[in-house]
Amino acid sequence: MATVRINGQSRTIDGPDDTTLLWAIRDMAGLTGTKYGCGAGLCGACTVHVDGKAVRSCLSTVGEVAGKDVTTIEGLSADGNHPVQVAWREYNVPQCGFCQAGQIMQAAAILQEKPDLTDDEILEGMSGNICRCGCYERIVAAVRHVSTGS
Repeated sequence: MATVRINGQSRTIDGPDDTTLLWAIRDMAGLTGTKYGCGAGLCGACTVHVDGKAVRSCLSTVGEVAGKDVTTIEGLSADGNHPVQVAWREYNVPQCGFCQAGQIMQAAAILQEKPDLTDDEILEGMSGNICRCGCYERIVAAVRHVSTGS
């Protein structure tokens, strides 16, 4: 059993320390915004923040994040108005929407690290997140909007 702070709330995860963070978030904490994509850390659908850094929750274990702050898409903004979420709506980014929670969490993390990004930096920072619908132009435009205001 480990205690993890998820979206500002301390939670005791009743399971082995090698339980993946993804399943602890979804099945034990009941927060289903974080998606299972590939299970190998390759697609980014399961991206969350751990102590402010983007991580693939399918590769992280509860034991590794014990005592750390985990933020899921549900905790990014209480009212869904984080600047990245607003830009996602303004630019009508999602098509099917499955990967979008991970895309948003990745974008928020890279913008937190460096708020003023070039297009090349956006592409590099978002490169580990796959969108099966191919919404990359809208994703880059939304991140650019948050980064530069245009």
